[in-house]
Amino acid sequence: MAAGAMNTPTLLGEAAGRHDEAAWSRHAIELIQNDQRRSADTHLLKLYLPAFEGIDIYLKDESTHPTGSLKHRLARSLFLYGICNGRIRHDTPIVEASSGSTAISEAYFARMLGLPFHAVMSASTSQEKVQEIERQGGKCHLVADGKGIYAAAEELAGKLGGVYMDQFTYAERATDWRGNNNIAESIFEQMSREEHPVPAWIVMSAGTGGTTATLGRYIRYRRLATRLCAADPEYSAFFEAFDTGNMAAISERGSRIEGIGRPRVEPSFIPKVIDHMMRVPDEAALAAMRVLSRRLGRRVGGSTGTNFYALCIMASRMKAEGAKGSLVTLICDSGERYGHTYYSDEWIAAQGFDLVPSERRLEAFLEGRSLDAL
Repeated sequence: MAAGAMNTPTLLGEAAGRHDEAAWSRHAIELIQNDQRRSADTHLLKLYLPAFEGIDIYLKDESTHPTGSLKHRLARSLFLYGICNGRIRHDTPIVEASSGSTAISEAYFARMLGLPFHAVMSASTSQEKVQEIERQGGKCHLVADGKGIYAAAEELAGKLGGVYMDQFTYAERATDWRGNNNIAESIFEQMSREEHPVPAWIVMSAGTGGTTATLGRYIRYRRLATRLCAADPEYSAFFEAFDTGNMAAISERGSRIEGIGRPRVEPSFIPKVIDHMMRVPDEAALAAMRVLSRRLGRRVGGSTGTNFYALCIMASRMKAEGAKGSLVTLICDSGERYGHTYYSDEWIAAQGFDLVPSERRLEAFLEGRSLDAL
């Protein structure tokens, strides 16, 4: 009896601690779900292109999320996944390896939950992204070699007693690909009353690989005729993995298109759910970015340029075949984050790019004045 009495306060204290933690988790999930309800959904824009009569082009504008990019969905899913699995608690420091956009979104959710946030990122990340992470209350740790961000993030999480979110591993796990307001479900719901409600192609570049995994799985789960085309920048291991099946492929040089392309094949990249993949030259992607920005009247980012160029290739192939239908791609984020890079003539020149000829060819192609290959 005496021994039992001695143990009771400890057991009660542990139970009270678990109760408090459970209450915090419920409240944290409620806060995240409330944010989702306030955010509603992003717009699906129809782009009118004279060259593609009978082929409808749509842009899913993910830049309208509260944190300005597609990664808002991923960050929300990662936090819910971490909380429901017991990895994230009321006082857990959050650490992420990121090229910027995911870190901005995770910093937003961490601040919402009152948790410290640390982003480990390449020193080449745009100034605008670093400033936005800091504006959201996060701290940035810059690494000279972009390949070292994984180990540095894991090491920092260990020192802080925190959680390394590891978007590159958990992106395809944290998102419910069967539905629950994921990007695929949203696209097909918004397309449901269009002339061609089931797109012939969805075109999407790969960063973690999580979005292409979600899209490809959802298409198969719903038994849809849509095919998935993945676009990869010049310096990335993903295309080789898809093309050769070598999941150990590496790229010695880091991607110049922030947010997409990786030096290694990430665990979230699932090539078997992709129907077609192409490698888009960085110069062509940035030219397409500027052309699309002029047509929209606002700036988009480099990953969107990659998407748009690949979409134009797929549209030209449909036209050559005499096919009718629709194509969908994403505006991943706003170009305002790249004022010192992609929209800086000095930066463009330093990369050895001359975008003007590519822009002129693409403009002529979109207007139907030239059928020359892009």
